[in-house]
Amino acid sequence: MRTDSSPGTLPAREHLPAAPAGTPVLDVVIPVYNEEKDLRPCVRRLYEHLDRTFPYAFRITIADNASTDTTPQVARHLAAQIPEVATVRLEQKGRGRALRAVWSASDAPVLAYMDVDLSTDLNALLPLVAPLISGHSDLAIGSRLARSSRVVRGPKREFISRAYNLILRGSLQARFSDAQCGFKAIRRDVAQVLLPLVEDTGWFFDTEMLVLAERAGLRIHEVPVDWVDDPDSTVHIVRTATDDLKGVWRVGRALATGSLPLDRLGRPFGDDPRDRDIEDVPKGLARQLVGFCVVGALSTLFYLLLYSGFRVFSGSQTANALALLVSAVANTAANRRLTFGVRGRGGAVRHQAQGLVVFGIGLALTSGSLAALNAATSEPAHSTELAVLVAANLAATVLRFLLFRAWVFPDRREDDSPAPAPYTPPCTTPPHDPASYDTTPCDPAPYEAAPYVPTPFRAGEAAHRTWPDATLRPQPVRPHDSDSRDLR
Repeated sequence: MRTDSSPGTLPAREHLPAAPAGTPVLDVVIPVYNEEKDLRPCVRRLYEHLDRTFPYAFRITIADNASTDTTPQVARHLAAQIPEVATVRLEQKGRGRALRAVWSASDAPVLAYMDVDLSTDLNALLPLVAPLISGHSDLAIGSRLARSSRVVRGPKREFISRAYNLILRGSLQARFSDAQCGFKAIRRDVAQVLLPLVEDTGWFFDTEMLVLAERAGLRIHEVPVDWVDDPDSTVHIVRTATDDLKGVWRVGRALATGSLPLDRLGRPFGDDPRDRDIEDVPKGLARQLVGFCVVGALSTLFYLLLYSGFRVFSGSQTANALALLVSAVANTAANRRLTFGVRGRGGAVRHQAQGLVVFGIGLALTSGSLAALNAATSEPAHSTELAVLVAANLAATVLRFLLFRAWVFPDRREDDSPAPAPYTPPCTTPPHDPASYDTTPCDPAPYEAAPYVPTPFRAGEAAHRTWPDATLRPQPVRPHDSDSRDLR
């Protein structure tokens, strides 16, 4: 299925309007598991920094991942002491699970998270969320691998981090520089569409979210950060690395087979200049030319290797036909997915059939060139044969691109694709404020894949949410709850 890039399918990016007093613009989530020692200084330091430097209303949400120590009591005391602090408890572990739960239920238009150790300098927080508030970007991440970043950590973690990002670049063609820095932000309207597609509930959650966002054409802003390694980190490196590699394999396989419905996300937010009709400028021509040239160069090398192999036990015409047939099938499949952006298996057989017709034209050109060479000399050298075939293939390549673009993979979005359904904003009305109910009807269709129904919550309030699985239901903690183990 071709990615739908028609503008207007979802609200365009725009600067967030001034919010009513008390409504948070930013919700910073801190996922924790058995962090009774670090939680209090972390939250107080973050609160003091935001209170002093952040120009909008904010909330800090502690997401407790089934802690077994006194972390829940510390979180309750902080929520009781600081109005801008809320706490939610989940009965299962998993950083991704915690972020999905809180982000899906939050009413703040900008959602962020950071690790409890605060390894990242908080001065990067405002630059992180500013592009989301302004409407410039859809997601923002802190990067420890940018040139201007200043990082203090041991060689082991440095090697693992850089090796992991090289794996992402090589296997998933990721262009972002740092997948697992615990310092990220996302717009809520983007999260509502993106999160239902993310399967992982652990440490790979970040990577999967970024890969899907990037493949869908969303804009990711990177902020160089100052970062100091936490020597007391409880992350199990070997187990985390193993889970990450499994996640890379799963996502890579899904992208290769076209099973991910990325057409939901195809550049939906904002007026993308690539979607504009400009006279005498064909849509996507430059990108398609680059992709076709790369695929063509690889196909030519593949073809020459096949020809040389077949030539050992057959004549030049037979070797040429066999090599061209095998490389043509591979070329059509690669151009279908990489050059013209057609995903899924729909129409694949028809495309291959049309590609074989194009192959026949290429065969006629190359066979005619060989026939002319054999007519000119009775025993041409092998190098001469290859040179003639390269020249003939260059001519066939130009013709192949024109036929692919105009006949095999034409852009039918304007003529054949159904009109995109009008966007209906999600329900974001607080459940306990009837006066503020919005009369705009809610259409759940765009979010049918969501595993639960999000309901906004405010600091200090218990949110009533609908959860399909009781094991995933977070337990809101009220500031007035009491506990015998008073840590103050």
